[in-house]
This record gives sequence, C-alpha cells and structure tokens, in this order.
Amino acid sequence: MGSVDDVRKVALSLPRTTEHLIRDRVKFRVGRIVYLALSQDEKTLGFAFPKEERDALVTTEPERFFLPRTSDLRYHWVCAHLDKLDADELRDIVVDAWRMVVPKRVYAQWHQGAS
Repeated sequence: MGSVDDVRKVALSLPRTTEHLIRDRVKFRVGRIVYLALSQDEKTLGFAFPKEERDALVTTEPERFFLPRTSDLRYHWVCAHLDKLDADELRDIVVDAWRMVVPKRVYAQWHQGAS
C-alpha cells in the first residue's frame, strides 16, 4: 500500500525535483512542469504518463487507475488510487513520471548512479 510519505521520499530523491503546495494540493515538479500531484485528501495521485498508453492502463486495471477530469485530458496525465499501489510499483510510477519531464542527460546521469 503506497503512502504520501513513499511518494515524497522517492520524488525528493530525484534531481531537480521540488515540492510545492498549490491550491491545497501537494505537487512535485521540475522547473515549472508538474509531474506528480496528490489530491487534497491525499488518497489519489495524478502523474505524468504517455497519452497514447493511458487508455490501455485504465482499461486493464480500472480498480487502481483512472483518467483525470475531462478538462485535464489534454495533458499527459493519469491518476491512481494510492492505497492500491505497492511501494515498488509506486517508485516506478514516480521515476517514470519524472523521466518524462527532465532532460535525457539528467535521467542518464541519475540512472547510471542508481545502477
């Protein structure tokens, strides 16, 4: 079961990530680009995810993943119920979302050091 503390621990360990409180929601970003956002009740996590893959993810695991509200469908974004994710899966989600917003060389340097 994933937690806000798990999200924070992984996200803040990634280069260039900063945490912000925006409209009573915790968000993690690189520069001005948000790649993770917790709901106000901290039960759901929105995260950067390839648009072309999100329908398949939501269709195959609707009990865990769901689409963002209609006004946010234009973004590369999907949402998950935090309590339905285990720690390893949550880590992968956070790292993959971060990878979408950092320069390739930043990811390569981090990945080389993490291996």
